[in-house]
Parts: sequence; structure tokens; C-alpha cells
Amino acid sequence: MNVITTLKEKREEKQMNFEKTLLRELSIKQLKKRVYNYFGSSRFTTGLLMNSGIEEACFDVGIEAYLLGGHFSRFGYFGESIEEIMKRCEYELKHLTETFYYFFLYWSKGIEGVVDEGLYYLCEQYIESWWREGFQKGERQYKLRLH
Repeated sequence: MNVITTLKEKREEKQMNFEKTLLRELSIKQLKKRVYNYFGSSRFTTGLLMNSGIEEACFDVGIEAYLLGGHFSRFGYFGESIEEIMKRCEYELKHLTETFYYFFLYWSKGIEGVVDEGLYYLCEQYIESWWREGFQKGERQYKLRLH
């Protein structure tokens, strides 16, 4: 008897394999370094980063942005510019940024002045940097036909 698989299952399997190959190139050291580059010098988040749960949440958001960039790298491989591709996933990037920003607001309760535009822009830059790195790595995977 043959096993019947659907197109949806095959796509999900292919997407999972692609994400696995992207994640192989990512290390915890890179994640930690970037978190401290972006949030280590901010007076609001320095104290928060001492909590390992906050740091892990930063890793999670970075990985999500990285995988999102990798997913959209397919369009770059087919010739679209990076600006056009960022417009395609503008909703997802904004959602990630706002979720991350509100996460910091929740955990920084009691700290005066944390509702700061600077913190929002830090979150936005952090997510965009991971998105761009994922995009570049994913585009390289497509060019090398490793997808």
C-alpha cells in the first residue's frame, strides 16, 4: 500500500528543511553578541538583560526575523530588489517589532521613561538586522541550489 501525501505536507516539509539549513549557520554566540550590541548600552534594557528569560526572548525574536528574511529571500533570487521585498513583508516586520517593543514595556514596569521612541527604534533595527542577515543567507542558499 502506498502512502498518500498532499501538496501541503510536501511544502511544509520543504520549508522545514530550508529553515534547518538556515539555522545551521546561526550560533548562540552570534545571537548573544547582537543582543548586547543593540540593547546592552540602552539604559532601560541593561538591567532587564540580566534576566535570562529576557535574553532568550530576544533570541527568539531574532530567530523569527532571521527565518522571515530567509523565507522572503526567494523573491530576491528571482530578481526583486530588497526594498520591494521588505514592502512585501512589511506587515510581518511591523508585527514582530511591535510585539518585541511591548514585551520590553511589559517587563520594564516601574521604570520611568521606558515608553521611549528610542526603544522602539532599537527593536526595529534589531529585527531588521536579523531579517537582512536571514535574507542574505537564504538568497545564498537559493543561488547554490541548496534549498
